[in-house]
Amino acid sequence: MFNKPNSELHELIFIKAGPVQLEGMLEIPKDAKGVVLFAHGSGSSRHSKRNKYVASVLGASGIGTLLFDLLTVKEAEDRANVFNIDMLAQRLLYATEWIINNPETKNLPIGYFGASTGAAAAIKAAVITSSNIRAIVSRGGRPDMVGSALQKVKSPTLLIVGGNDFGVLELNMEAYNELRCEKDIKIIPGATHLFEEPGTLEEVARLASDWFLKQFKKSANF
Repeated sequence: MFNKPNSELHELIFIKAGPVQLEGMLEIPKDAKGVVLFAHGSGSSRHSKRNKYVASVLGASGIGTLLFDLLTVKEAEDRANVFNIDMLAQRLLYATEWIINNPETKNLPIGYFGASTGAAAAIKAAVITSSNIRAIVSRGGRPDMVGSALQKVKSPTLLIVGGNDFGVLELNMEAYNELRCEKDIKIIPGATHLFEEPGTLEEVARLASDWFLKQFKKSANF
């Protein structure tokens, strides 16, 4: 399922986030077209098999990736933290700052890939950061959890949702209507929330890769 690594840079990094330190895996292919920061969903971590698969597809497309833990192990034990979108967004901003200050990545356009509650954190972070986030992709996300901030999003945003992810599908359609930025929504027939059905996660990765490449190319030509 996983693509063979094709990274020029592959390293475990540590991100200072206020009083805590977060671990992350940074992979940057040769001549990278951009770098995507992953915000995982509730009950998950940087070891998420689904996000690692998507990251491998992005890497094969020439896009760098950063998979990192939004919470420490101790913090994740408190369920309130898992759904604290403001806190998760702030952690994503710490990681963004790290990318901007890192010599190997500082000149690369930045994108966010968020799953479930991580998608809400990605959208919120993109709204409040002073950095230019070139693209956002939400996989089975909860963009509704950011409320009125949806109307302030400026980053081109792609919502990917399963056709059988009942409840979340409707919330994504409502959120899509609230967005005022460049946007698209892709509904994958037969897919449920975790995209476990054959071929559905592969479609997520393909759509995400195409979206990031399209938006990063725009920034390169700006």
